[in-house]
Amino acid sequence: MTDIITKDMTLGEVVTKWPPTAAVMMEYGLHCIGCAVATWETVEQGARGHGMNDETLDKMVKDMNESIKTSE
Repeated sequence: MTDIITKDMTLGEVVTKWPPTAAVMMEYGLHCIGCAVATWETVEQGARGHGMNDETLDKMVKDMNESIKTSE
């Protein structure tokens, strides 16, 4: 199955469509979900802004996709 969530989606889009992803992002230290910037900033931009490296970003996106599969 192809991942639904990608790192080029906006934070706001992801959390609005799949609320369980907010908890995953917060576990990774990405607490800007409620920030005004979240409406236009991508998952990758937010992660980079918080110092996340490629490996951690990829793991977070994978975990977000897992969270929506298990919540269905």
